[in-house]
Amino acid sequence: MRTVVWFRGKDLRISDHAPLRAAVSAGEALPLFVLDPYFFAPARARQLPHRIQFLLESLAALEGNLRSRGSRLVLIEGKSVDIVPRLVESCKVDRVVAYSWVAPIGRERDRRIGEALGDRFELFEGETLQPPGTLRSGSGRPYSVFSAFSRAWLRTFAPGKPFAAPRSLPPVTGDILEQSVPMPSCEDLGIAPNPRLQRGGERAAHERLHAFLRGPAADYAEQRDRMDLDGTSRLSADLKFGTLSVRQVWAAVGETLGDTPSARAFQNELIWREFTHSSLYDRPELLQVPFHSDFQGFPWRKDEEAWEAWVAGKTGYPVVDAAARQLLAEGFVHNRARMISASFLTKHLMMEYRRGESHYMQYLTDGDWAQNNAGWQWSAGCGCDAQPYFRVFNPTTQGQKFDPNGAYVRRWVSELAKMPTKYIHSPWNAPDTILGDAGVCLGDNYPRPIVDHQQARQRYLDVAGAHLKGGRQ
Repeated sequence: MRTVVWFRGKDLRISDHAPLRAAVSAGEALPLFVLDPYFFAPARARQLPHRIQFLLESLAALEGNLRSRGSRLVLIEGKSVDIVPRLVESCKVDRVVAYSWVAPIGRERDRRIGEALGDRFELFEGETLQPPGTLRSGSGRPYSVFSAFSRAWLRTFAPGKPFAAPRSLPPVTGDILEQSVPMPSCEDLGIAPNPRLQRGGERAAHERLHAFLRGPAADYAEQRDRMDLDGTSRLSADLKFGTLSVRQVWAAVGETLGDTPSARAFQNELIWREFTHSSLYDRPELLQVPFHSDFQGFPWRKDEEAWEAWVAGKTGYPVVDAAARQLLAEGFVHNRARMISASFLTKHLMMEYRRGESHYMQYLTDGDWAQNNAGWQWSAGCGCDAQPYFRVFNPTTQGQKFDPNGAYVRRWVSELAKMPTKYIHSPWNAPDTILGDAGVCLGDNYPRPIVDHQQARQRYLDVAGAHLKGGRQ
């Protein structure tokens, strides 16, 4: 049987790859990746520089893995909804196999291709550990509270064992190879390569996983919120692009850490990922509207000067500024810093969460529709299982707690590198002599706070309380 294995940017590996395994067992496997203009038109690619760089590196690694086993990756330019049905007819393909997507854009694409190919198009589950949309509450509705979802998820989860990469693959024959185009580079798409980004590809992903398990994993429960430590896995981009399967990560953590607090804490983060994907599957409108309808019409402010300060990392709040600069520099932001930054934008500055969500999606290497949206709605207080609207992070005390020595701030806000720890998170409180010794001139080489924390917090609470008619708890 002649089978196209359609790699689609969420499964860029050959190990633990169910569609590839099914194709090889059935006969001829034709690995395909479509260079869809939705991502690969130069103007579009330049809007997503970090994701595209990671994607191209991962595609090159996938091509190398396929070649080492006797196969090839076929690259074809065009819209997937046109290319795939045309390829099936022109190359007499018996079926197309791929992993399903949760994101609405992927589901619509698959619906259209399914209409064209009928039963010749087969989708496999694997973006998540359990098929999204299958868990239901006692009333038969999707879960909206994570703790209840997590309990139900753990009751029904049957961990499968990841399977190894194939030792060899059948060669790709000439008729489909004739349609293949060369792998584009960042330069071809007008993107300046960024050496600070994580390397893409399956091998680099496994190296990150093993480094995490050998190092910070044992202390994950205690250190995962510390912005100044390398206490997290940095696997988010690998899970987003599928250079590792989530099943591989779950199994490796369990085998290495056993039933320990750190293992449970890390696996709880993977269950949160399941929750966000399941929520988006059941409620695709979440990418457009807040989960809590009482946030519809919320009087978000428009303040371009404050927006530009937040984007550039010049708000005068060191942790918020560090997060902004880390995002632009390396396409990643520590999760605690993401929450502080999102809370500051939506509550201190009272700007719509969707604007921050879009900015993060533009620059995050691990930009994932489900998780990014869920995180921003959680921070804004309007999402599934969101923090209460009246909880407003204090960026100063958050910094003092989770960056106690100021290492995170010093790394990203170089103007404050010489500030003593006592004032690193509140330079406006430092005496002039301390500022002078540290080379800091507030309002000159580092800004004064663009809002006062207490005043901004009260403004938000007053507006939100009035809009939500006394306060949704």
